Amino acid sequence: MSSSFGLPVEIGIDDLDQKQKTGSKVTLLDIREDWELDICRFSDSVDVPMINLPGRLKELPKDGLLVVVCHLGMRSQRATVWLRNHGFGNAVSLRGGVDAWARKIDSSMRTY
Repeated sequence: MSSSFGLPVEIGIDDLDQKQKTGSKVTLLDIREDWELDICRFSDSVDVPMINLPGRLKELPKDGLLVVVCHLGMRSQRATVWLRNHGFGNAVSLRGGVDAWARKIDSSMRTY
């Protein structure tokens, strides 16, 4: 699925893994709640619960890829559309969320 922003709305875990390994400018925006982050988290993410996004937009980069992460990829899709409508054409949702990442890319990460 793609949008009028030129980027697909979602990025797969393999694509994200490749971009990170090749040094592409990628910012992970984890929109999960604190209790979810206590279970597992990305070491290099910007953590902003979805409900707090409107008040923290100034913390987010508009350059490079902004990959929005949640548990399974549903909240991140909604947040991505919202972010794009608020000037973040670089936002994409991580398909399958942290769950898919933990199951296929980083098996040391806990799942829930």
